[in-house]
Amino acid sequence: MSARREFLKKTVTITGAATFVPYILSSAQPGIAQAVSDQLRVGVVGLGGMGRGDAIDFSKLADVVALCDVDSEYGIAQAKKNGDINRLNPDTYKDYRKVLERKDIDIISIATVDHWHVKIAIEALMAGKHVFVQKPLTLTIEEGQLIRSALKKYPKLIFDVGTQQRWQRYQFATAALMVRKGVLGKIVKMTADIGPCPVEGPFKKATPPESLDWNFWQGQCKPVEYITKRCHNDFRWWNEYSGGRFTDWGAHHVDFVHWALGLEQEGQGPSTVTPISVTNQVDFKDGYPTADNRFNTCPEFEVSCKMPNDVEMIVCSRSKDGNGILIEGTKGRIHVSRGRIAGKPFEEKWHENVIKEEDYIALAHGKPFQVPEGEWYVNPYHKENFIACIREGGLPISDGFSHVQAIQSCHLCAIAARLNREIKWDPKTEKIIGDDQAAAFIARERRKEFDIPKV
Repeated sequence: MSARREFLKKTVTITGAATFVPYILSSAQPGIAQAVSDQLRVGVVGLGGMGRGDAIDFSKLADVVALCDVDSEYGIAQAKKNGDINRLNPDTYKDYRKVLERKDIDIISIATVDHWHVKIAIEALMAGKHVFVQKPLTLTIEEGQLIRSALKKYPKLIFDVGTQQRWQRYQFATAALMVRKGVLGKIVKMTADIGPCPVEGPFKKATPPESLDWNFWQGQCKPVEYITKRCHNDFRWWNEYSGGRFTDWGAHHVDFVHWALGLEQEGQGPSTVTPISVTNQVDFKDGYPTADNRFNTCPEFEVSCKMPNDVEMIVCSRSKDGNGILIEGTKGRIHVSRGRIAGKPFEEKWHENVIKEEDYIALAHGKPFQVPEGEWYVNPYHKENFIACIREGGLPISDGFSHVQAIQSCHLCAIAARLNREIKWDPKTEKIIGDDQAAAFIARERRKEFDIPKV
């Protein structure tokens, strides 16, 4: 059986739908379908733990024909050891631009460090590729504006963000619908427990391994001496390259808050962001860490965001309920995590005759929303939704526009925590009001040779 027929058969099994014709939107006529090639081809950029996982998932849905990582040992060599990834003996590269140049590649999967996401994603769109990019999508608020502009310019290319939690039908999707359908009454407060950052250091400066292009890895950021714990999995604990837990788990749980409340459109977001408590592991001056030899993202925090319709969103590192989101309404409360939904309204099935199948389909922008009951590892189903959108048209469940709105809130929390003071935000103009120092964190200076295209 051909790979394409296997994909079609699997999709029918999962969705319960009739066999579909593989189409995408025409570049000539928006909304009109255009046939795609028999088998989609993928280039994977970034091959750490998440990147290798994404490559494995895509190898079962398409042809992985190119692998790229700036570290030939940590990334490429490890990926080539996996039989699924290496099934077609994909070509290997250290420079992602070589992958974008290939006319035979349909999809670029991006799982680099955070400060490379937007640059590669925009250049992939410019090269005519569909894009799957890991969360968090952006490093700064400005980057959200840049990627949004690119998405508007290339509306016929499918763009998906790796917030696979949205595909957890029996956890997050059901909880979101309980909010949207009024099962809990008027929502008053939502608490997103995203966990603390590790506290480590000081670290010794070192010589980069020969397998790693350290200058290229640093990309847009100010170049510094190499520290082993600055890169690969630990990059997210440095403000230079990420936003710590605010953008790591915040990209999932703050995203859920926006999704459940229907705050997915441009111009929607908080009006004030107020630190309640902040603990830092290094001294800060004017919002910048004074030490360069230890992790510097905020380890312990509680931040309050005033959302539309008088909803308070708390983003914190610890809560009595643990990782997940506590949703409090005038009629009842529930807690949702990747493992379950807990609380009287769910346990007594208040939602049973309220939420219909068409509500789940609407969450998925018209696509069937099927996943085995009790299944929490939904990454493959999430990517099948992405592939279905390429072949049929439509928005994936984790579209770029809605993710930008959520990640902007994450960045605002991080800025407020760095300065340890309240920020007033105009979600319509996307400007910080009355605080020039805080507003300076909306964008960052980038090295010229690694600047991001403006389209």
